[in-house]
Amino acid sequence: MIRKKVLIQDRIRRTGKSFCFIPHRFLTDGFLQSLTRHELALYLFLVLASDKHGLSYYGDKSICSKLGLKEQDYLFARSCLIHKDLIVYDGTLFQVLSLPQSAHKI
Repeated sequence: MIRKKVLIQDRIRRTGKSFCFIPHRFLTDGFLQSLTRHELALYLFLVLASDKHGLSYYGDKSICSKLGLKEQDYLFARSCLIHKDLIVYDGTLFQVLSLPQSAHKI
């Protein structure tokens, strides 16, 4: 078994007042592997931009600009994340959802 130790003591990450986090299940249960790079970029952006309830009001053009995505790639990634039950979107508001039981593989 590998013994873990802190490598740089004065650089330990702190959560501070931020609400963003990604559950370890995202990695271990196959969610990470089930996403394309555009889906992953959008998901990470929404996690970082959301409040404690997973809500974010960023607009489509702003998201495309910040992620360097073409509109069609962004729209497809958004549609896929909705289909994979990771987010919901009502036309103006995003909500990052708790992870479903299993990763949706297509």
